[in-house]
Amino acid sequence: METGDWDSYEFKLITPHSSLLTFPIPHSLLPTPHFMDLKSLVRDIPDFPKPGILFRDITTLLRDPEGLRYTIDFLTQKCNEAEITVDYVIGIESRGFIFGSPLAYKLGAGFIPVRKRGKLPAAIHSIEYELEYGTDCLEVHQDALHQGSRVLIVDDLIATGGTASATAKLVQKIGCELVGFGFIIELRDLQGRAYLPDVPIISLIEY
Repeated sequence: METGDWDSYEFKLITPHSSLLTFPIPHSLLPTPHFMDLKSLVRDIPDFPKPGILFRDITTLLRDPEGLRYTIDFLTQKCNEAEITVDYVIGIESRGFIFGSPLAYKLGAGFIPVRKRGKLPAAIHSIEYELEYGTDCLEVHQDALHQGSRVLIVDDLIATGGTASATAKLVQKIGCELVGFGFIIELRDLQGRAYLPDVPIISLIEY
């Protein structure tokens, strides 16, 4: 069965009067492919956000129903293979929210957003971290996590590892058990994983 043929599959119902009714099968009921070339769904945009940068655009992956479903299922499979058991999936603002929420659903875990400064309304834990020029801040609600919670951190991409490392320090400061990281894309040349704690690090696409 070819991936491109799935949209044409239909339920067929024969009524008592022998008329034939057809209903399209929802994407959620279609089989997940055994393999997809996810790189082919990621668009390269040169000189964004500034000259010399090659931006890996995931919006073209997100708009593809089979590609999105395969991404979440494959990430879930990798977590299961690594024997990662979690209480909470943490998504880093903002694209980590896109992948973290459905992954939490698949793993039977809760989802917690880690946000930039000033976005959360209740009492927060926070951490500042260094950027190339200046600093930034990440925050999480104080009542979102408790000591001993098993936490998986998810984002769309790991480059230098700065944001993921800061998120790890934040949850560890709270007293949580960091059980792993999950990324869709990893830029290996930037060696971001070298700055992360020694836990399983999953990435689906490497450049």
